[in-house]
Amino acid sequence: MDQKRCAVASKESLKRIFTVPEAPDSTLSKIELEISSNLAGFLNENIAAIEKPLHEIEKDFQSAVIPEDPTFVSAYAQDIMEQLVAHSVHTAAPSFIGHMTSALPHFLLPLSKLMVGLNQNLVKIETSKAFTPLERQVLGMMHHLAYGQEDSFYSKWMHSAKTSLGAFCSGGTVANITALWIARNRLLKPDGDFRGIGAQGLIAGMLHYGYKGLAVLISERGHYSLGKSVDLLGIGRDNLIGIKTCENNKVDVGAMREKARELESQGIKVMAIIGVAGTTETGNIDPLDEMADLAQDINCHFHVDAAWGGATLLSNTHRPLLKGIERADSITIDAHKQMYVPMGAGLVLFKDPAATDAIEHHAEYILRKGSKDLGSHTLEGSRPGMAMLVHACLRVIGRKGYEMLIDRSIKKAHYFADLIKADEDFELISEPELCLLTYRYVPKQIKQAIADADAATRLDIFASLNRFTASMQKRQRESGRSFVSRTRLTPSKYDNQPTVVFRVVLANPLTSGAILKEILAEQKELAATDPVFKKYLRKYM
Repeated sequence: MDQKRCAVASKESLKRIFTVPEAPDSTLSKIELEISSNLAGFLNENIAAIEKPLHEIEKDFQSAVIPEDPTFVSAYAQDIMEQLVAHSVHTAAPSFIGHMTSALPHFLLPLSKLMVGLNQNLVKIETSKAFTPLERQVLGMMHHLAYGQEDSFYSKWMHSAKTSLGAFCSGGTVANITALWIARNRLLKPDGDFRGIGAQGLIAGMLHYGYKGLAVLISERGHYSLGKSVDLLGIGRDNLIGIKTCENNKVDVGAMREKARELESQGIKVMAIIGVAGTTETGNIDPLDEMADLAQDINCHFHVDAAWGGATLLSNTHRPLLKGIERADSITIDAHKQMYVPMGAGLVLFKDPAATDAIEHHAEYILRKGSKDLGSHTLEGSRPGMAMLVHACLRVIGRKGYEMLIDRSIKKAHYFADLIKADEDFELISEPELCLLTYRYVPKQIKQAIADADAATRLDIFASLNRFTASMQKRQRESGRSFVSRTRLTPSKYDNQPTVVFRVVLANPLTSGAILKEILAEQKELAATDPVFKKYLRKYM
């Protein structure tokens, strides 16, 4: 009887996995061929339409013991197809409209393989000789997009060993941390006998400058990553102060100004104010020009978190929505959102090329003074060459191509909003400014019941609608045909009560009007059989 062939750890087998490609008929080679020839087809065929429960998936990843013996590559590839790929989220599907992830340009697949194969480390010139100037060029391109300086500015600063126009990072969280890190260090800079916060710490800096505390002001719609930022920087989460928004989900700058005055009277210095250019929940853009005026008046750092909406600058049609962003001291943009780059490509830009001096760091064995090492001005050390993929998209798609993609996504959001408004059983919660919007399913009889109800009954209906909306979103996700996300807002039409709503992001260029109609039709079908609806809401109809 034939025994199953087992892989063994040996010099020959280890050399092979580093040097010899898999045979053409192997599982891995077949996967590579299918992905290269038809990515969309591969994803449709190999990702399950119906979700497997998470607790069942966990069973395939249960052992905490590292295998003693090796596994053949083809055997591993087969396991991965069955255990990982088959149950992965199909983020590229045109009906997957709940989050920021989208279909990717096909050319990025072979370029990603090239990037991985080159395995450059952007911390140091010695491990990224050509990638370093490429990344500096991409930072220059994005800086020019946001700030529009003269050619002479970029000739002087783009490849300067003394500084950097920005920093690439894994995403908006690290970008926001970097921006506030610089804001903090520039505020508590060296002065007289005080050698700066970087040398002597936060307490010494506060004592030297006579501050009782530091604060950062932001819209109540600000991203959760900013809470991490103030925590890490020693400012404290309680001192990240959310300012109320107006009915259009934009921060009330007047209220922010009042809060700044109140803090100043208490001896607390406002270190930074943060404008949001594309809130995660609703896609709205704060009044950036007014915020720039406020930052100038109170002499603080002005940061714009444009992780979502920053790519809108590529559209001349909609660029005016971000008027005032060019006055920001720093800007966060995520290329893995509306720039259609794979996950892990965020960046932060600085108006003043000298800004990164506040966090400059060196190490003799790797980051020497006078070198052009990007790691001397970044929070992260070792980093992959993701800038190559951003560079590829900027060159292959071009600004005009991006303009078409962004304009179409915003137009699609307005189309979907019109579909919602035209159906008496749905209601639009937030009008789209970019390609995000929120809505919910509320049958017309329930709307009438709300209008006729007393205060206590209204609250009961609101609570029931929240349970129903959450239940329907979960059932739609589990059915596998389409996906919308959900969030909580406090709209005035629901007496400013916490309100669960559907949230959609219409950035995928493959999402059609017909698909959007099907998603609403599916929600109507789900509502008819929803157990929560039967239990809590039918009594009001």
